[in-house]
Amino acid sequence: MAKKIKIGVIFGGQSGEHEVSLVSASGVISAISPKKYDVIEVGITTDGKWLTGANCLESFKKHNFKNLSEITLSTNPKKIGFYVKDKFFGLDIAFPVLHGPYGEDGTIQGLFDILHIPYVGCGVLASSTSMDKLQTKALWEAAGLKVVPYIGFNRKAWRQESAKIVEEIKKKIGFPCFIKPANMGSSVGISKVKVLANLKKAINLACEFDSRILVEKGLNVREIECAILGNDSPIASPVGEVIVGGEFYDFYDKYVNGVSKTEIPARLDKKVAQEIQRVSVEAYKLLDCSGLARVDSFIDLDSGDIYLNEINTMPGFTSISMYPKMMATCGIKYADLIDKLISLGFERFEEKQKNKVTFESGTEWYQ
Repeated sequence: MAKKIKIGVIFGGQSGEHEVSLVSASGVISAISPKKYDVIEVGITTDGKWLTGANCLESFKKHNFKNLSEITLSTNPKKIGFYVKDKFFGLDIAFPVLHGPYGEDGTIQGLFDILHIPYVGCGVLASSTSMDKLQTKALWEAAGLKVVPYIGFNRKAWRQESAKIVEEIKKKIGFPCFIKPANMGSSVGISKVKVLANLKKAINLACEFDSRILVEKGLNVREIECAILGNDSPIASPVGEVIVGGEFYDFYDKYVNGVSKTEIPARLDKKVAQEIQRVSVEAYKLLDCSGLARVDSFIDLDSGDIYLNEINTMPGFTSISMYPKMMATCGIKYADLIDKLISLGFERFEEKQKNKVTFESGTEWYQ
């Protein structure tokens, strides 16, 4: 009988998407095969404590941590895992089902790299650049990929030069426009601004969630999504469409009132759908993504142009979330998708271990 893989499913986190993470983790944990894996649940509280114990996820949902214990991560790369008091728990791989800052932005990925813990999903570079919408757009734009007209600024600049920034938005972007925290997901802190009178309020809201602010031109668009799976040779799913119920696909549409709908596959001309798949794969590879990501695009209804919007390196991951549903149209069932992602995590880890970490300075390598 094959030895079971010890997998640490990590959820919660210090992010505005803490609760969303718990929902995604529920889907992952319920689908992981107990015949293949020993699951160790690890939750991160909003103030940064790492906790584990029986029914850890359910305790987090109830905000009741009294029966959970703090963990101490092992810093010995030959002893991967963590301690609860004096007891050691080994790990083979981590599955960080974390959304937003301190989970999807490269920080926890860097920690795992330092501790030599294999993990599911993108590495440090891809996670950090993909999380920051301004950085993502700048890289795509530099590579010749189309993005919606935008500007960016930081919170300090807004406090010191708000009048100048407002004039720049009026001149370069216009109305309607979208105001977004650059490093946040699930549409947290995002506003659609139709008139100048509401602009400052929207920017102040975004400043509550991040120090970098993105302003995008509001276009008449269809919202299209594409799931990407793989490391060096990624595949693209058939594309799906989000049919927005309100002004835009905001947090309440996504998680509360459910008025928005999705269609998979999207009703698109075959050539248009194929072009979105091609651009999505290119966007994924440009950012050095691995494992998985969901690439979101717009089709401008007035011009027919395709614009890249953003990329999510840990998209919503319940069985009814867009990413797994799009992958299901490729014939990859939810449980099989989790198996594949774990396999890709090991693959990327093993590839990275091939890198030399020592250098013989006396070797005449330059000849």
